[in-house]
Amino acid sequence: MKRKVFVACIMTVGLSITSFGQTFTEQDTLRGSITPERAWWDLNYYHLDIEVKPDEKFISGSNTIRYKVLEENKVLQVDLQPPLNIEKVTQDGKTLKVRSNGNAHFIQLEKPQQKGAFNEVVVHYSGHPKEAVRAPWDGGFSWKEDSTGKPFVATSCQGLGASVWWPNKDHMYDEVDSMAISVTVPKNLMDVSNGRLRSIEENNDTKTYHWFVANPINNYGVNVNIANYAHFDELYQGEAGPLTMDYYVLPQNFDKAHKQFLDAKKMMKAFEHWFGPYPFYKDGYKLVEVPYLGMEHQSSITYGNQYKNGYLGRDLSGTGWGLKFDFIIIHESGHEWFANNITYKDVADMWIHESFTAYSENLFVDYYYGKEAASDYVIGTRKNIVNDKPIIGTYNVNAEGSGDMYYKGANMIHTLRQLADDDEKWRQTLRGLNKEFYHQTVTTEQIENYISEQLGQDLSVFFDQYLRTNQIPFLEYKIEGNSVSYRYTDAVSGFAIPIRVFVDEKPQWLSPTSEWKTEKLIGDSSTFTVDRNFYIKTRKL
Repeated sequence: MKRKVFVACIMTVGLSITSFGQTFTEQDTLRGSITPERAWWDLNYYHLDIEVKPDEKFISGSNTIRYKVLEENKVLQVDLQPPLNIEKVTQDGKTLKVRSNGNAHFIQLEKPQQKGAFNEVVVHYSGHPKEAVRAPWDGGFSWKEDSTGKPFVATSCQGLGASVWWPNKDHMYDEVDSMAISVTVPKNLMDVSNGRLRSIEENNDTKTYHWFVANPINNYGVNVNIANYAHFDELYQGEAGPLTMDYYVLPQNFDKAHKQFLDAKKMMKAFEHWFGPYPFYKDGYKLVEVPYLGMEHQSSITYGNQYKNGYLGRDLSGTGWGLKFDFIIIHESGHEWFANNITYKDVADMWIHESFTAYSENLFVDYYYGKEAASDYVIGTRKNIVNDKPIIGTYNVNAEGSGDMYYKGANMIHTLRQLADDDEKWRQTLRGLNKEFYHQTVTTEQIENYISEQLGQDLSVFFDQYLRTNQIPFLEYKIEGNSVSYRYTDAVSGFAIPIRVFVDEKPQWLSPTSEWKTEKLIGDSSTFTVDRNFYIKTRKL
């Protein structure tokens, strides 16, 4: 299906470019594009092996990067942000030269890179990583203390990039197939990272926690969480068999967590119904307390919602339904399907993560409280939409679009459910997305085309309207006798989604375009209403 492109961004390294009021630089391009020094090799395996010293706010260690050679080349790009420093890079024990350009570091390889071969480089680094200012939005390392004065440390880095605390191929298009994470911490503390704990190594004054991730994982999904944790667990009998669910919390919150974390099992039941099996059975599911609000780190969801329902005790929908569940448990866990299973290739398409996950809140309400309650919830979130700029950002420069990707995106997807007009078809479409794109990185075009195919409708103009403009269509209408005249305004060319209306509380479909149409109504025209579940504006003339 052909796509309309509203913004094309072709950039030359070294030049600045302005788009939607933002100016982008060479560093943005080096971070946000698939550079020639990235394109020729495919990630296979990482072993991140670091020591964290909370008292000094200091980290040191190495990352082993194993890769498959796709085409012969002699220069390999690795990303690491200052103030961290690369100490040396080796291949087969030999130290290599590195040319640095800001956050991008170009390793000069000496060994012949033969197509099809698997090679590895080891990047040794150290330093005082960027301290998070307002995690997780302005992330890095959060160096905090718990109420007893013990270190309470965690990482968060979406948007900012995983290279803010460890060296890697910091672009979302290429996920590593599997990963080992070894973290050395003071002996009185514990590290919780992604995947499954393989072993704990006793040292003199420290312990090293060895974790292993068996599934593909995106860079920002990797995390380190260090505290004096208490642990409890349960086994969930899910669609793909028994799933381990582990919980790591501060000891002083142990009793509260036992009660509040009941939502995790409820979440799993609802989301497996709507989205299909949890995508990471091999790695299990963990919920880990951290000193910031929370984040969707794969198989290691972080939690800091103060053991309250809603968003820090607030209902973002204003309907009351948002206080029926713990927002962070539901939202961040929803990302296991949309962000960690299905991952955007370019951050400009972040809506794939956030729109579907914001919509998942509504589906959780639907599963436990019914369809009408779910509609109340998602429609209630419309008050958070600002329509400042398009949801899709600028490609190849690590630039996301409008924050409306959350609740405008959720209401756009809720509108798609109305167009499906068949709840089981809609459920199978959501499940199909997670099966079709299982453990893959994707583009907006792939998601649009899949939904169009499943619903049997050409939705290209629909997506153009809601993703690529900040205009919300107006349905203008006037009632004359027992007829209604209607049309769309403030819409892109060709926008013509059908709309469900009610007359005498009975549904009737209209097919508006930009041209006036007139149609007889079946019933008392004075009872005419437009279905609130469609994200449009209405104007009665």
